[in-house]
Amino acid sequence: MAAETMVRMGEFACSAVAGQVLVSLGLGSCIGLALLDKRAAVAGLAHVVLPAAEGRTGSPGKFADTAVEALIAELVGLGARRIALEAVLVGGASMFKLGGGSGMEVGQRNDEAVRAELARLRIPVAATDTGGSRGRTIRVTVGSQAVTSRAAGDQEVALYPRIPAGVAA
Repeated sequence: MAAETMVRMGEFACSAVAGQVLVSLGLGSCIGLALLDKRAAVAGLAHVVLPAAEGRTGSPGKFADTAVEALIAELVGLGARRIALEAVLVGGASMFKLGGGSGMEVGQRNDEAVRAELARLRIPVAATDTGGSRGRTIRVTVGSQAVTSRAAGDQEVALYPRIPAGVAA
C-alpha cells in the first residue's frame, strides 16, 4: 500500500516520490488544490481555507492568494517546470455563508480566488470537482499523477489524467 501524506487545513505538501499519495479529507468550503507536472512526475497539494490572507498570518497553504505561489516554488525546487504545471481543484462546497448569510458563499469565494490566482500565473485548470453541498476528499498519487475525488457517501471518481471516451482504463 502506498504511503499517504495527510494535508490538513491550511497545510500544503509536495513530493517527487513515485507512489506517494497526498490526501486532504473533509474539504467542505475549503479547496484542495493539486498542482502537477506530468513529465517531471512531481505533485503538490494545498488545503486552502480562505480566499485571501488580508494581513493575517499563517501557513501559506491556508490562503488562496499565497498557496498557489508557495506550491509552485516548492514544486520547481523538486524539478517541476512552471510552464508544465496543471491544476486540479476539489471542494468549494456551500457549507455556510460569510457575513450572516448576505454575502457570497465561502466555498464559492475560495473557488473563485484559487482560479483567479491560477489565471494570473497562467496555470491551466485541467479538472475540477467543486461546488455543491457535500464535503469531499482529494487524493493525488505522485508519479502516475492520478487525482481522484470522493464526495461524502459517493464512490471515488477519477478526475485526472483524463481518459478519452471509448478508451479502456
